Amino acid sequence: MLFAFWGTDKKDHLQVRMDNRPAHVDWLNDLNAKGQMKMAGPSLDADGKPMGSLVIFVADSQAAAEALAAQDPYAKAGLFESVEIRPFNWVFNNPDA
Repeated sequence: MLFAFWGTDKKDHLQVRMDNRPAHVDWLNDLNAKGQMKMAGPSLDADGKPMGSLVIFVADSQAAAEALAAQDPYAKAGLFESVEIRPFNWVFNNPDA
């Protein structure tokens, strides 16, 4: 099952994001290599600077999705002000459909 992970950064935490980005990218690359990640990228503020993350990934349950998202180095670093994790139905332009 697909899940959408949406994390919104805490205000004035761009440096935390940048400091942890290499580990975050490694984590995403690992998910991708395992076939668990479908897509990912940052949300941007009005100035084009990252201010959140969207990751669509595969997990067996809501609990498994939450456990997986907790492994994100950004989450471990305390970057996010808020996090939402919801089941996701990829209807349009899904290459697996």
